[in-house]
Formats: sequence, C-alpha cells, structure tokens
Amino acid sequence: MATSIKIDDELKVRVQQLATRRQRTAHWIMREAIAQYVAREEARESFKQEALASWEEYQANGRHLTGKEARAWLKTWRSKAATKPPKCHK
Repeated sequence: MATSIKIDDELKVRVQQLATRRQRTAHWIMREAIAQYVAREEARESFKQEALASWEEYQANGRHLTGKEARAWLKTWRSKAATKPPKCHK
C-alpha cells in the first residue's frame, strides 16, 4: 500500500541530514520513525487496556494487593529466594 505524507521543508531537511549521517535513505528514516512510533503507541494502548481491565475486575470483586505487598514480592525477583506472587485479598 503506497501512502504519501506531507511534511514541511524544515523537517524534510532534518530528515535528509539525518539520513545522510546514518548512511540511509530518507525513506528508511521515515519508515523507521513511523514503525517505532506505532509500536510505542500500541504498547501504551495495551498497558492502558490492561489497567482498565484490572480496575473493572477490582470493582467487581474487590480483590487486590497493597502496594507494600506488591513491592515486597517484586524485590524478591532480584534474589535467589524469588517467591511466587502473593494471593489477592479483599
């Protein structure tokens, strides 16, 4: 699918300068920038949806961990004594 975008002259110059320094084409620079932006925004949206689902689940059943409980568990990740996640409670 061919798509065109309009960018101002200043940005065109900046992209071309970067492409020259990186020994890439301006097209490659723009594709890479768009791909990275889309991946970042997809990850952000996924995180948001997961947070909303967690909030809805909490509202429905009240089960949770406190921040203190979560931090204590996460600290074990760096040790040889890593533990299983704590059980949620009301």
